[in-house]
Amino acid sequence: MLITISILAVTIIMFVIGKIRADVVALCSLTLLIFLGILTPSEALAGFSSPVIIMMVGLFVVGGAILQTGLAKAASQKIMKMAGNNDTRMFLMVILVTAVIGAFVSNTGTVALMMPIVVSLATQSKKNVSTLLMPLAFASSMGGMLTLIGTPPNLVIDEALREQGFQGLSFFSFFPVGVVCLIVGIAVMLPLSRLFLQKKHQKAERRGKTLEQLVNEYRIVHDVEAFRVDDRSGVVGLSIADLNLRVKYGINIVEIRTDVSKHKGLIRNVTQDLPSLKRKLEAGDILYLQGDKKAIDTFVMQMSLYRIEGAEMEFFDLGVAEIVVMPQSRLVGTLLRDSRFREQYNVNILGIKRGKDYITDQLPEEKLHAGDTLLIQGKWEDINRIDTEEDDWVLLGQPQEMAAHVTLDYKAPLAAFIMLMMVAAMVFDFIPIAPVTAVMAAGLLMVVSGCFRSVDAAYKTINWESIVLIAAMMPMATALEKTGASALLSHSLVSGLGSMSPIILLCGVYFTTSLLTMFISNTATAVLMAPIAMSAATEMGLSPYPFLFAVTLGASMCFASPFSTPPNALVMHAGNYSFSDYVKVGLPLQIIMGIVMTFVLPLLFPF
Repeated sequence: MLITISILAVTIIMFVIGKIRADVVALCSLTLLIFLGILTPSEALAGFSSPVIIMMVGLFVVGGAILQTGLAKAASQKIMKMAGNNDTRMFLMVILVTAVIGAFVSNTGTVALMMPIVVSLATQSKKNVSTLLMPLAFASSMGGMLTLIGTPPNLVIDEALREQGFQGLSFFSFFPVGVVCLIVGIAVMLPLSRLFLQKKHQKAERRGKTLEQLVNEYRIVHDVEAFRVDDRSGVVGLSIADLNLRVKYGINIVEIRTDVSKHKGLIRNVTQDLPSLKRKLEAGDILYLQGDKKAIDTFVMQMSLYRIEGAEMEFFDLGVAEIVVMPQSRLVGTLLRDSRFREQYNVNILGIKRGKDYITDQLPEEKLHAGDTLLIQGKWEDINRIDTEEDDWVLLGQPQEMAAHVTLDYKAPLAAFIMLMMVAAMVFDFIPIAPVTAVMAAGLLMVVSGCFRSVDAAYKTINWESIVLIAAMMPMATALEKTGASALLSHSLVSGLGSMSPIILLCGVYFTTSLLTMFISNTATAVLMAPIAMSAATEMGLSPYPFLFAVTLGASMCFASPFSTPPNALVMHAGNYSFSDYVKVGLPLQIIMGIVMTFVLPLLFPF
């Protein structure tokens, strides 16, 4: 027992110091428990196969899809519209929306759904995301106290009451308690988050120019127009080679796009291709033409194409980037038409920046100079390849990072539908699907339906540090239970306070549960403490309701540690938080919440 407690104490100290990554510290503790024979390998590794961990992985993927498809941006814009530019109003909107969702969806699922929205909200409003993410995690736990299904400990105490012959709790028995939690939470979190989290800064991303900035800088948006091909168009069935546009008209096709919608727009597929010589045009194709306006108008009139007003260049499959021609490059002095960019690398040249001048007309006849900056267009993998295969130029920016920031907004309706189906499966009991299965299915559907650019992009959304941290710390609960440390602590504290007043006993139950939850999952703590609280109340001839509510509150309102609940761990990396940040904001909130609820619970549920 002493060895287990010592390992736990050292682990907590290392978390507080923060010199070593939290997941590495947790793995060291886990390994030590195995070496000392306290846990068997299967017990130690059980956390990595826990449904909670699998659920967290899936929710990271779902949250990533919400961000990748622009759904998060759309939702955050609505919150911004309601909140205006007022920091306090925005803070309240985030807390209240999160709490309402948390009343019906698990707190882990709530945070995973809201986190990309809040990150997008902070980015668009130029606010510090660190002041919102930790309150977001805490609000999800508070929201769980509004309904019976909000958090597992609520179900645990309901079952404990029914087993002992007491009347069970209704769906909204928790609502008054949850409202008090929210009021206290907002009152405490608002000043503390501004005081202690305001100085936290995200690492600046080295992204260079955005895609939109590049297009505007070269004035491509003014030089490129979009036209639709229909059944009566003269280009149907002709190949790009047959058209020979560059020779006949002096214009260039920079992109061919197809846009197919099914089931009233829910499933929409957009593909972007560079024009290959063999590519035959079909009805429904959208051609993006670059060149002289009069020449384009002549071609369009002859071929009966239809102008698409307000069409913009988008970057789903195709992207743009800049390359700088080096002085020693073989391309110096070469006409652009002889550079063979299209043949060798499958990229277009959309413009040339030479000094302060931007050249977009008659590009094939331009000679390349040392120091020229070329705006290239192509598939993201081709742009990335052009950087690795040549020494004649330098690619500016990071194509992979730029591609990751491109939202696949035409997939937003599909992502929203998948997310809603997942939430419905988690909320309604009549749907015979376990929550972890619903999350796994949703994550998989997000990938196979194209809500991510690639499978690798989906994997990159998973915060493995948080996953390993929680999975490695979960077996600590088993170690504490096997060695008797949990039972000894809970029994001794409650029995020592049993002779005092009911208020003191209630306070003891609350804070004992709260303390255990810092090291054991909240559900396990509730299971452990519920019968003890029930026994203590029965022995003193008191109603068990306030004591069991103290158990579920103590198990759920644990904010002083990043690994006490999955929501706390989920936001740790994104918010750039350290262990001490949770102590500064979460510990005062946890203590104040306990003191307030000690006096409120007897008013709602008399002794």
